[in-house]
Amino acid sequence: MRADCLGIGWTVHGQRGFERDGSDVMDGSRLMTVDAMRTVDATAIAGGTPGIALMRAAGAAVAERARAHLAPGGRVLVLCGPGNNGGDGFVAARLLAEAGHGVDLALLGPRDALAGDAAEAAAAWTGTVLGLAEAEPSRADLVVDALFGAGLSRDLEGPARHALERVAASGRPVLAVDVPSGVDGDTGAVRGFALRAVETVTFVAEKPGHRLQPGRGLCGRLHVAGIGTGPAAFAAGLAVGAPAFRNGPEVWSARLPRLADASHKYTRGHALVLSGPATRTGAARLAARGALRIGAGLVTVASPERALAENAAHLTAIMLRPCDSADDLDDLLTDERINAILAGPGLGVGEATRDLVAVAAAAGRGLVLDADALTSFAKQATLLAAHLADGDAKAVLTPHAGEFAKLFAGTDAVAEVGKLEQARRAAARVGAVVVLKGPDTVVAAPDGRAAINDHATPWLGTAGSGDVLAGLVAGLLAQGMPPFEAACAAAWLHGDAGLRHGPGLIAEDIPELMPAVLAEVLEELGG
Repeated sequence: MRADCLGIGWTVHGQRGFERDGSDVMDGSRLMTVDAMRTVDATAIAGGTPGIALMRAAGAAVAERARAHLAPGGRVLVLCGPGNNGGDGFVAARLLAEAGHGVDLALLGPRDALAGDAAEAAAAWTGTVLGLAEAEPSRADLVVDALFGAGLSRDLEGPARHALERVAASGRPVLAVDVPSGVDGDTGAVRGFALRAVETVTFVAEKPGHRLQPGRGLCGRLHVAGIGTGPAAFAAGLAVGAPAFRNGPEVWSARLPRLADASHKYTRGHALVLSGPATRTGAARLAARGALRIGAGLVTVASPERALAENAAHLTAIMLRPCDSADDLDDLLTDERINAILAGPGLGVGEATRDLVAVAAAAGRGLVLDADALTSFAKQATLLAAHLADGDAKAVLTPHAGEFAKLFAGTDAVAEVGKLEQARRAAARVGAVVVLKGPDTVVAAPDGRAAINDHATPWLGTAGSGDVLAGLVAGLLAQGMPPFEAACAAAWLHGDAGLRHGPGLIAEDIPELMPAVLAEVLEELGG
């Protein structure tokens, strides 16, 4: 799988984006599946670029990155598979040897079984070809893993797995070609075994497996290399399947709310957050604070009567209204200025919450469902979908893995498919944007668009963090941001706050970091 449109590359680094090797790269946020990459290759070849030219360019990119990890004269072990990934390895081995490095090359299977471009690349290698069992990783300063690419469709076993296990035991640094062998390029799943690379060189665009766990954790630094497939091939790849993105401002910044001179609190939207009963009110207040800090002009907490005093003791800029039932909520929603509703954090599980959700959905406003609002519909995704359809609600669901499993139990959304596909199936089933949270949060829309958010930190794994995220989504919906973009923006901004704070983060810190987060994003966007 190889090559971007312009024959240049970039390295993904840190948390904010790409270190570019060229002055112009086409849409670094787009992710391409294995099938899409096959289309890129096929289109480039059909357009007159020989496959061996793509392989030579890919191998050259691998050799260049390998040299960055080696001292002059350093030794390299190149592990080659029987397909195009192995062909890339043969090219890299030849170029590294020509540059004065000591190179050992080990091949899975007999050399005379190679075919096509891989056979041609192997013919240009004049050194010894070892069997995998003969490879001695402890002799190398760097191991280049060119056994299998992103399209591996079975678990690693036998000689290939044994060779990789010996590399792992040696402790030598690994440079992976396309993905670490054993990582599924579409799902990030490990098929039997995979090495942890210090760097991965891939081609054209990132794959979903580079951003989904556990693949993401095994890839190390990610370098995307271009080998001149051309714009037409790139466009053909993008046309395969529904679009998927690496989440970042380029995905949602065009819809991020901006203030005009005439803006005031009523033009900035009014978010309503439903509170739980007494002693369970904190989650709603965290969410409300998030909605206010992200820019909603007004935020109201709808509180049970017996929890009014508890909520009032903690609220200032956030307003408070009594609400003890679905009928009370219906009355509150006669105020059409309330244009976004959040239900779930601390709300309680059961029929009363289902009734509140039904009323909120019927209002046809922006709607965020989290926590208890989702668990209240366990095994009833069809019923929830019907409520959302009745009111044509602009809805976003924000489950973590456990809530997702309960809500979609018995549906194809919990089948043994990757997280990206699970979120897409769930979104299509309920007719709402689904934010499947985790270290590799996936945001999916009913039309198939999806984004994977890796702009985050484990320090966000703290009580109340998800409540704030739900509030950020609600606040953006209140300001008129479309559901998919609002969910993507909230996930990224939430992650950015966590990265800024780092150790010691608690949920209350996240809303207070939003002014700095937003200020930097808006400055980078030019206002």
